[in-house]
Amino acid sequence: MQVHRLNDYLWEIPPDAKPGMRVPGLIYASDELMAAIRRDASLEQVANAATLPGIVKASLAMPDIHQGYGLPVGGVVATDAREGVISPGGVGYDINCGVRLLRTDLMADELRPRLETLMDALARAIPSGVGSHGRVKLSSAEERRGPVVQGARWAAEHGYGDGEDLERIESHGTIPGADPEAVSQKAYERGRSQLGTLGSGNHFLEIQVVDDVSAHDAAAALGLEPGRVTVMIHTGSRGFGHQVCTDALGRMQTAMRRYGISLPDRQLACAPLDSPEARAYLGAMRAAANFAFANRQCLAHWTREVLEHALGISPRELGLRLVYDVAHNIAKEEVHEVDGRMRRLVVHRKGATRAFPPGHFELPEAYRSIGQPVLIPGDMGRYSYVLVGTEGAMRETFGSTCHGAGRVLSRTAAVRAARGRSIGDELFTRGIIARATGWESLAEEMSEAYKDVKNVVEVVERAGLSRVVARLRPMGVVKG
Repeated sequence: MQVHRLNDYLWEIPPDAKPGMRVPGLIYASDELMAAIRRDASLEQVANAATLPGIVKASLAMPDIHQGYGLPVGGVVATDAREGVISPGGVGYDINCGVRLLRTDLMADELRPRLETLMDALARAIPSGVGSHGRVKLSSAEERRGPVVQGARWAAEHGYGDGEDLERIESHGTIPGADPEAVSQKAYERGRSQLGTLGSGNHFLEIQVVDDVSAHDAAAALGLEPGRVTVMIHTGSRGFGHQVCTDALGRMQTAMRRYGISLPDRQLACAPLDSPEARAYLGAMRAAANFAFANRQCLAHWTREVLEHALGISPRELGLRLVYDVAHNIAKEEVHEVDGRMRRLVVHRKGATRAFPPGHFELPEAYRSIGQPVLIPGDMGRYSYVLVGTEGAMRETFGSTCHGAGRVLSRTAAVRAARGRSIGDELFTRGIIARATGWESLAEEMSEAYKDVKNVVEVVERAGLSRVVARLRPMGVVKG
């Protein structure tokens, strides 16, 4: 794939590099990360996405980019809300896979002697792994409607956490426009017993410590200081969202023929935003996003209970408070400036995080002076980061930034590379206690399977897309 360097951290695939490209492809990466990116088909996927009808400005890729279904993980595409399309492959199967960060009043030194007991208790209480079942049972049709329409609000109103949490969740934990009637019975059946579960793959619950603070003003606003214990939860809409995507892809591939749309990759199957197929998908996608917000709200509530009981402390002593909750895989209607005028767009963020700047009206009042919190999990053996959004992201990437480290090994390759090793023992020697459903769960997610998130974060900061606030180091992890 033809790629030109524009500056130290930005590369371009010109619009004549592939027939049908309507806009260029822009990739944010260092030399080291670009070398890793070239090893898979993600650059080809960036170019393919540039052929989508109604695409605006560029097909964008964050430094954690790697090959995905249709649009690469780490891809950002905006289409005109009147003349563009929606592509389920541009959102992904795990709709609203996202991250929630909570901070406590505990310090790492006081927790460490009781850490192993705590991790055992969390592993017992937090359902994880393929096909895991949660404690929330949604039996009737009316019960199933609640989480998909109201999201985290439904969970809070049913005693899972506090209504005050909603202020510190992206979109207040509820995406408007969810249509429960657009969701298939199979999706409801798959999600029926999965509310309040981590799932498998790269999903996790981590006990962390604030290891370093770079921006003290923002860290103070977020309640982060060196030595402070935090909790990070990474999961999404589980089988419910996966089925929503599966259902839509079949309809979209048929719809493309009807609307005369031709694309180089059928995995980018799409439909015009004013079509019945697009309206049905958007209604179902928003329902799945709300399911994911409710899922993380329930998990945070049970995590709070486990911390209090396992450590034998009161809620006041624990002081667990939500810092923020962000969505990764989602398409949202937003207004952005393009070529000097404001336009209504549908922004697909697949493995990318919203990063709105200080002063933006959608931010919580408490964070309006610092910008939107951006939560970037790394691998379980190194560190994660907290950033905040910037004006640069708003100008250049539709208010978007990276979402994690990005894989360099497939799960199969990681398992093969880990043969003969005990990843759990290796983590233990580094002071990290890991609990998982099996050996392969840890092998798939070992550090070598991922880019160093430090390098990813450095690119988005130097490119002006985000500002680093703090680094978080894992102490214990529960993996699916």
